[in-house]
Amino acid sequence: MSTGLRTDANPAELAVEHASAPLALMARLAGSGLFDDYVVYERPGSWTFAGGMLAEVVLDADTVRAHWPGQAPVIRPWAGRPSDALRDTFADAPLPVWNAYGWIAFEFAAPRPAGRLAHLIVPRAEVRAENGRVTVTGVDEADVEQVTELLAKPDGHSVGEPSPVDVRTGGTPYRERVAEALGEIHARRYQKVIVSRRLDIPHPVDVVSTYVRGREANTPARSFLLDLDGFQATGFSPEVLASVDASGHVMTQPLAGTRAFGLGAATDARTRHDLETDPKEIYEHAVSVRTSQEELYRVCDQDSVHVTGFMTVKERGSVQHLGSSVSGTLSPGHTAWDALDALFPGVTASGIPKPEAIEAITRLEERRGLYSGAVVTVSHDGALDSALVLRALYAENGRAWLRAGAGIVSASTPDREYEETCEKLSSIAPHVVPRIWSAAGRNPPCRNSLTSKASAGCSPSTPGSRSPRCRCSTPASSAESPPGA
Repeated sequence: MSTGLRTDANPAELAVEHASAPLALMARLAGSGLFDDYVVYERPGSWTFAGGMLAEVVLDADTVRAHWPGQAPVIRPWAGRPSDALRDTFADAPLPVWNAYGWIAFEFAAPRPAGRLAHLIVPRAEVRAENGRVTVTGVDEADVEQVTELLAKPDGHSVGEPSPVDVRTGGTPYRERVAEALGEIHARRYQKVIVSRRLDIPHPVDVVSTYVRGREANTPARSFLLDLDGFQATGFSPEVLASVDASGHVMTQPLAGTRAFGLGAATDARTRHDLETDPKEIYEHAVSVRTSQEELYRVCDQDSVHVTGFMTVKERGSVQHLGSSVSGTLSPGHTAWDALDALFPGVTASGIPKPEAIEAITRLEERRGLYSGAVVTVSHDGALDSALVLRALYAENGRAWLRAGAGIVSASTPDREYEETCEKLSSIAPHVVPRIWSAAGRNPPCRNSLTSKASAGCSPSTPGSRSPRCRCSTPASSAESPPGA
């Protein structure tokens, strides 16, 4: 990705040495209240906090809205591929250098999409932590100074204690959906489908603290924490959906085949051997890798597409997976958006063939939203990186929930697939931190955007609102599905 953002050739930028761990820095920034909207994105060796909204792109089922600095918002209809709608919108960005951060819903790939499909921002400020060095870049000096002052303070974000969530609920309806999918597989309607289940959390959640506790216990390929227009999510992605560098090199990392991990050296070794020798798991992984190859053939020079690290065991928190990497080089005329379109949604979170599996998912489940979608970063130089959203927590309108699924093939059994969802949920369920209320039972104070002052009251967020939003989450019920539901 590009190393900064700017509206002209001279952005405000400051590089400092910092002794704090990157995770603590990201939590401090996210929990500070300096910015209403933010995205934290971790790649190997690099952590980025993108705060504030310089520009915004929102993709809904029938319109795309863009709001660039100094211009009135523009709303226009779109048709065709949603990736083309995003590509064309960012091509019109009146910024010489920019990075964008945000999320894409699973329904981005639905044949008849509904609801919010994507939400990305170009931030006012970026904070990048790499190798003990922190670089703060902003569109003006005031943003950079505020962030730098915050980082210089000795105290960090207060991290709460987790209250584990029981994952062994909802077994009967989930097993029934797996049995229904197995019937369709035996009828040869498709080869594989991922059937997931939602687990509601019965209390408000401190999402920033949950990110810290969960990241301390997980070994993700990517991690993220975001709050965009009041929708919050944090997760520890086990695999890279699509990573494209500025030169056009593409990589995806399908993981399929799962066993529990972290149960002790002897048990872990036994389950690893079972994973590596189970015909059902090997088949599930092999067909996923083959599908990823076929998808890259559509956008890459065919001779450049190859598989590395085939069926390597990847340890991801409470589970271990069979993993492989598939890579290639974009052929002339193709961009990172084409690579994302070819690979989205991840084969390991949808099924084979994808169109039939996606159709089955829309019948067997409620709207997924961000689950099995992607958190994405994209840059003016053509680079793109996206994490498959699994092992995540979601929160909006006072509700918080988890979600996990399992890959169903002809050799699956409902009991084993339910157990697999419990294993996956255990990557985050033990680390959920409740939000602590004041002794008087009132809402905690709220932080206003770009201030350090607390406001005792809060009001509901309004889509598209630029007013400061409340960070306190109170139990609420809503007939509407939130964007990431």
